[in-house]
Amino acid sequence: MEIIISSNSSKPIYEQITSQIKEMIMSGELQTGDPLPSMRSLARTIHVSVITVQKAYEDLQRDGFIETTVGRGSFVAAQNRDFIQEEQQKKIEEHLAIAAETARISGIKLEKLIELISIFYEEE
Repeated sequence: MEIIISSNSSKPIYEQITSQIKEMIMSGELQTGDPLPSMRSLARTIHVSVITVQKAYEDLQRDGFIETTVGRGSFVAAQNRDFIQEEQQKKIEEHLAIAAETARISGIKLEKLIELISIFYEEE
């Protein structure tokens, strides 16, 4: 599992960790039951405070992405398909909002935007 922290990002470090682990889970890179590195191990690997990793793991657990057991560690939680789909849809909506605003500002008609989205959707 590779986590990349950007010092140029406006996102706090714990949010960068959280979002990257969520992405790995939603993409299937991390599967149900897969172990996550210990907080100390991950903190050492990415050169951040253990408290920062702890905050990220707490958020992931609160959101239902991981389960933590004292003495055993943290593992990818069994995911509800509807929950994953909802998370993906939120991400798509963010991108579409940006595309729609850009098209509106640029004077691109809705029909053309729909045509472009269709082309990208049907590409392999």
